[in-house]
Amino acid sequence: MNVPGRGEHALLIQPHAGGPPDEGVLEEFAELARSAGASVAHVMPARIDRPNPATLLGSGKLDEVKATAEATGADLVLVNHPLTPGQERNLEKFLERRVVDRTGLILDIFAQRARSHEGKLQVELAQLRHMATRLVRGWTHLERQRGGSIGLRGPGETQLETDRRLLQKRVDALQKRLEKVEVQRGQMRRARVRSELPRVALVGYTNAGKSTLFNALTGADAYAADQLFATLDPTVRKITLPGGHVVLADTVGFVRDLPHELVAAFRSTLSEAREADLLVHLIDASDPLRDERVAQVDEVLAEIGAGDIPQLLVYNKIDRLEMPPRHDLPHASDHADEVADRERVWISARDRTGLDLLREALGRRLGLRRLHAELRLPSDAGRLRARLHAIDAIRGESHDEDGWTLDIDLPLADARRLAAQGDGAPLRPLLPAV
Repeated sequence: MNVPGRGEHALLIQPHAGGPPDEGVLEEFAELARSAGASVAHVMPARIDRPNPATLLGSGKLDEVKATAEATGADLVLVNHPLTPGQERNLEKFLERRVVDRTGLILDIFAQRARSHEGKLQVELAQLRHMATRLVRGWTHLERQRGGSIGLRGPGETQLETDRRLLQKRVDALQKRLEKVEVQRGQMRRARVRSELPRVALVGYTNAGKSTLFNALTGADAYAADQLFATLDPTVRKITLPGGHVVLADTVGFVRDLPHELVAAFRSTLSEAREADLLVHLIDASDPLRDERVAQVDEVLAEIGAGDIPQLLVYNKIDRLEMPPRHDLPHASDHADEVADRERVWISARDRTGLDLLREALGRRLGLRRLHAELRLPSDAGRLRARLHAIDAIRGESHDEDGWTLDIDLPLADARRLAAQGDGAPLRPLLPAV
């Protein structure tokens, strides 16, 4: 697949309709190009009222693009718009440079960022599906001779069919391998379900600071960088909140117009979000387009089947705004889906300020409660006593000839789990009704 390489100089084309293009859109596209390893030679807006089916751009704009590419020394043209295989081919022929559309650019970034075995398989699958529609570009040298060139028509078609068959064979093999990985991931998820730990997934627009927050909450060392799509592979850790433990998952960042190939390929990875009990929707508080970003993330969540999962909006990077952390509770409104009418916590993951507010909000939203009570254990209940010691639930104890009297303090979820086990009967009278 034609993708950017390191050190290439790119001319960026931003198609738009009507007035001037959004500055935020231009900057994001430039950052995508830089994330792929290209240097930005020039950014050129291109107003398109009626897209040219052959080249997307009109003839006048094409001449301008070619002249600008030559003047700036750009050897690559990036178009912030999906291109059909024919449009991509025609643009390359006219501009005499490689042309990559938005989908191809994001696929290239994903290919560079994937670290896990599953992530690499998913990226390759997405790339092959994208490539399948563009196979013909390698055989355009035959088109000029197609009119009756004996010996050329058949071989060209045969080779193309062979390439497509080999590509489909590789796609089928990748799908089977990913199905096995998904079975393993499903088994791990079922084990977490059996542990009765609530599940929380970090979601948000790319570069909102999810991995930095994940590290701050878990003490992990997930890769975090100020770049788009720094994290592709989900990382899962157990964390302690007021009232109990939860499982926290870091997920891939979203972006506007995320290619459908990637949404489909990363469906299993995004299942961490789809199967969560609560989504922590992280937002860059310093982003002037933050409300628009929220809407774009909500669209992707709906597309992967996670649109109905409860959310807690967390505004990160308040250090850039020089504002203190705070917790805004939702209030009654006729527009319950508006950003302003949703529960919000304002934090700085980098400076680790506001994290206590976030932990408290998470514990409350997840309904985490603790059981603090006096527990009387008979002498033959040593196994349950040992379990309570193992999870540090005993605050004090005394012993007599009939058994133990324990002062216990533990998450209610842990108490319910112990009570459901064979030796947990003494705990059951202390549990509140469900």
